[in-house]
Amino acid sequence: MREEPNHLRAFAIIPAAGESRRMGEPKLLLPLQSKPLIAHTIDAWLTAGLKPLVVVRPNDEALVQVCRERGADVLQPQAPPSEMKVSVQLALQFLDGQFHPGEHDCWLIAPADMPRLSVAIIGRLLQLHCESVASHSTSILVPTIAGKHGHPVLFPWPLSAQVHQLGTNEGVKALLTRNPVREIPCDDLLAQGPQAFADIDTPADYQRFK
Repeated sequence: MREEPNHLRAFAIIPAAGESRRMGEPKLLLPLQSKPLIAHTIDAWLTAGLKPLVVVRPNDEALVQVCRERGADVLQPQAPPSEMKVSVQLALQFLDGQFHPGEHDCWLIAPADMPRLSVAIIGRLLQLHCESVASHSTSILVPTIAGKHGHPVLFPWPLSAQVHQLGTNEGVKALLTRNPVREIPCDDLLAQGPQAFADIDTPADYQRFK
């Protein structure tokens, strides 16, 4: 039986296995406006209605506790993922095994260190994906502000198979060169402008957000 578009599901993936080298210390639990940095990202996803929400993070019980308390599923691979692609593959395997997504479903991805991740942008991408399913014309959806690409990026679920087929030197971005992509202008949604796409990589970045 084919699923109807109004029954589609959306899944969020947060790769969080990075080592924060440029920050000089673990960053995802740094306090930012009364809560840990990663809590801002998780809360944006959940406010937008994205659940299940999967965080991939090995060997960090304090961070795992924060994520689970806020309602995220956490995968803790025994070996730290060598690159973001591996984290995404693990998350997709988990989602496939637990929820058996269908052809109309989708998955979205954004870094863990985006405290201004926009609920409005997430909502626009989901709405457009629903419309594209109804018209049988799904594609990867990439939000833009002032013409600049940002996150989250939405992928139709069937493209998850391609992630598992990526070559050694290929990342998830390779999917954007092999499949239809729609750029989605979101300038009208955001009072904060390009900050919606900003992440925190360095101490200077952190100070700007405090």
